[in-house]
Amino acid sequence: MLNTIIETLVYLGVGLSVMMIGYFLVDLVIPADFPAEIKNGNKAIGWVSAGIYMGLGFIIRSAIITIHLSDAEELLKGVGNTAVFSAIGIVAFVLAYFIVDIVNRKFNFNKELEAGNEAAGIMVFGIFVGIAFLVSGVIQ
Repeated sequence: MLNTIIETLVYLGVGLSVMMIGYFLVDLVIPADFPAEIKNGNKAIGWVSAGIYMGLGFIIRSAIITIHLSDAEELLKGVGNTAVFSAIGIVAFVLAYFIVDIVNRKFNFNKELEAGNEAAGIMVFGIFVGIAFLVSGVIQ
């Protein structure tokens, strides 16, 4: 039981750290100040943020369940896998964002998100969660 508690705390720390790093990196790529936009009530950015956290959470979960934890070495391997697959997920989120934005010439995600277009935020949310399903499917 103590091992499970320790593993849970380790993965909570790693998972939260990875989610915050992913959020920060995607915020760098999308030219909107996420914290300021959320403070101003921009629901579109709220949806994008939720997609980042949900998507990375799903990827992290998949990475964790592929490791059969039994000792410290396996725990380190699991944490390493979590970091690698999360990084792949973050890169995939960014690439998918730009690819869909380029292919869809009827509107520009950057402009729509900054303008608070909630529908655009929901669409990006869906892209991020969909990419997370794909990445997690490969992991499992």
